Amino acid sequence: MIDLSAFPITRKWPPTRPNDIQLYSLPTPNGVKISIMLEETELAYEAHLVDFSTNDQTSIEFLSLNPNNKIPALLDPNGPNNQPLPLFESGAILLYLAEKTGLFLPTGPAERYEAIQWLMFQIGGIGPMFGQLGFFHKFAGSEYEDKRPRDRYVTESRRLLAVLDSRLKNRNWMMGNNYTIADIAIFPWVRNLVGSYGAADLVGIEDFPQVVRVLDTFTSRPAVKRGLEVPKRT
Repeated sequence: MIDLSAFPITRKWPPTRPNDIQLYSLPTPNGVKISIMLEETELAYEAHLVDFSTNDQTSIEFLSLNPNNKIPALLDPNGPNNQPLPLFESGAILLYLAEKTGLFLPTGPAERYEAIQWLMFQIGGIGPMFGQLGFFHKFAGSEYEDKRPRDRYVTESRRLLAVLDSRLKNRNWMMGNNYTIADIAIFPWVRNLVGSYGAADLVGIEDFPQVVRVLDTFTSRPAVKRGLEVPKRT
């Protein structure tokens, strides 16, 4: 059995299966990217809930793994050279798991970088813009009388949805017939935009039929359905 006691995070979230990947997360768009990827790859993992309501993310133990105090974070006891590997940032984790398993990332150099560019499109555009729209539409920002900040993010979110819609025309997934980490990164955020954020009408999601089509296909996948519920909220 692998000894993970050198990692302080395991004192707060003791592993019951230390030979398995340890996931520290919440079922948010960034969090479920990784649980979905783990379900899709069928890697053995153990999920630990990082409870923001009790500020778990600012605990000494969590910061020892992720100094940026954001979820998700991951500890792979069987990392490169059979050494434990701690990792944070969802994009980096997706790339790592894809390369570890040889799944959901094209092997050809050109196609590989094409998929990575769409992963970066989510990280640099979709995540921040949809997240800000959620803040100004649903959360504390919804109380602001001045709707210009909200409308600025509505406009940018529609632009990003248009980019996706154009890309998906005559394609099953972002990379054509092949389901990749680009899809695993993007569609949890689209789902959150029209679901949890309640912004479907605000952004006019019906104007983007290709996005809606692929979102429906994505959320119908059994591994996605499982991953969306990980880790369980208590």
